[in-house]
Amino acid sequence: MAAKWIETITGSLEQKKQFRQYAARIDALPEPYAAAAKALQRYFTYYGGITDGDTLLTMFGDFADLWERAATDGTPVRGIVGDDPVEFAETFVQSYSGKKWIDKERARLVQAIEDAEREERQ
Repeated sequence: MAAKWIETITGSLEQKKQFRQYAARIDALPEPYAAAAKALQRYFTYYGGITDGDTLLTMFGDFADLWERAATDGTPVRGIVGDDPVEFAETFVQSYSGKKWIDKERARLVQAIEDAEREERQ
């Protein structure tokens, strides 16, 4: 009962556990992979705005897989992110659809314009 109440407030405890596991996988990468992956992960949190836990977990799992494979294969960091790391990061995040914090604001904006349009006609 208490766990359900806590999860209502804080979100899924299982998802938090899984995220910590993905973060530990990134932390365990050798340098320079760990530094590059952490920088991208930080950018994801600012740019992505994904609020759907399942989508985030899928994205971070795939992200950890990518960097682990690159480290194993010895792929250079630029071989992963290319010439423009921002473009790489934004394309990567856009590959994962899910609820984003901006969705609510987009709906509010559309509604406000529709309301203004209705008022304008009166």
